[in-house]
Amino acid sequence: MFIRNAQTLLPSGELAIADVEIHQGTIARVGAGLAIDNLDEYQVIDGSGLILLPGVIDPQVHFREPGLEHKEDLFTSSCACVRGGVTSFLEMPNTRPLTTTQAALDDKLARAASKSLVNFGFFIGATKENLPDLRTASPTCGIKVFMGSMHGPLLVDDAESLDRIFYRDVTDSTYENRLIAVHAENHARILARREEFSGETDVAIHSEIQDNQAALEATQLALRLSKLYQRRLHILHLSTGDEANLLRIEKPAWVTAEVTPQHLLLNTDAYQTIGTLAQMNPPLRSPRDQDVLWQALLDGVIDFIATDHAPHTLEEKAKGYPNTPSGMPGVQTSLPLMLTQAAQGRCTVAQVSRWMSTAVANAYGIAKKGAIAPGYDADLVLVDLATYQPFRREDVLSKCGWSPFEGWNLTGYPQVTIVGGQVAYDHGTIDPAVRGKALQFGH
Repeated sequence: MFIRNAQTLLPSGELAIADVEIHQGTIARVGAGLAIDNLDEYQVIDGSGLILLPGVIDPQVHFREPGLEHKEDLFTSSCACVRGGVTSFLEMPNTRPLTTTQAALDDKLARAASKSLVNFGFFIGATKENLPDLRTASPTCGIKVFMGSMHGPLLVDDAESLDRIFYRDVTDSTYENRLIAVHAENHARILARREEFSGETDVAIHSEIQDNQAALEATQLALRLSKLYQRRLHILHLSTGDEANLLRIEKPAWVTAEVTPQHLLLNTDAYQTIGTLAQMNPPLRSPRDQDVLWQALLDGVIDFIATDHAPHTLEEKAKGYPNTPSGMPGVQTSLPLMLTQAAQGRCTVAQVSRWMSTAVANAYGIAKKGAIAPGYDADLVLVDLATYQPFRREDVLSKCGWSPFEGWNLTGYPQVTIVGGQVAYDHGTIDPAVRGKALQFGH
């Protein structure tokens, strides 16, 4: 493959007109005016007027397969991925059955190999009893711990169980280096506040029940355990300014954190306009929280962006609070949303790419991802930053069929998405035969 004349994001952060030569799924050369003797043997893509970026790595998604395929499955979600410029994902364990054993992990890997258009990795979920599985599961991007907002075996909210999971056994080098990713909300506080606000049917109360304090207390506990054992910790979907301010002071080098586009761009006012479609865990916060999160992201206190893509059907979302499930889709909109922020001057294109690709690859030790350079995998996306258009419900490829960002006027839509040197999406057309590969993790 030969991509020519695209404004290319180089590893230095500079945008420059360049050509990219690809051999067998790997970037071979990058430079201006590259000469190719046998060009007729190449698939040539004209990138004129477009920006070439490393493919997005979305490090937190819920793709619902197996067991909840009426909401989403690995094929439909990966179609939404390529439409949104996402070339790799890391998926969560709350499927049916739960991904808490090697057998369940192997089943997901096999399903993705046969169905997913993009590259894939899977978390193994922690329970109070499966420490042996957490020690030996492979390949996995890490251990997911639900400290709150969960029920059943995946809820791990007691100090004794959390201590066992975080304990850094220096005799087991594989486990001591394994990343622990936490959904940080204090479950006991949530339960108490649910009782306090029982009978409330206004969905806006969701942000009061699962309030800033519930998030802060759980993040404080996770940080304390991480520091005690010097254990690699990642804080998922950071949502409050309080947590961001805590990390600004207390975050050690081995801790990372992420934020979602919805926590940056939506706040509690969204309940008035889109109702339960704005309901998620952790909930949307105040405009003040948004401002603090943005500054923390710009300053490097928050390391990268994830979508927490967690679709539910419109029928499920219409049941009425508190009987409505929490979650929203996100893989198709995340890159245009963030590139629109760059176009409007809130950040740069290079920062967006670092937050959505390079920093994720670095944090999870994913080799040869996150840069446009010789030797890197040809996971790439060509985007149009010259055109704005509203995001429409009829364009949603997620099986749930809706988005909280319908009607938003966005730029930076992907025009071509390349996975491992294969064109998976090209100006409105998806190639359903493209398949991604299982990601390998260095730590």
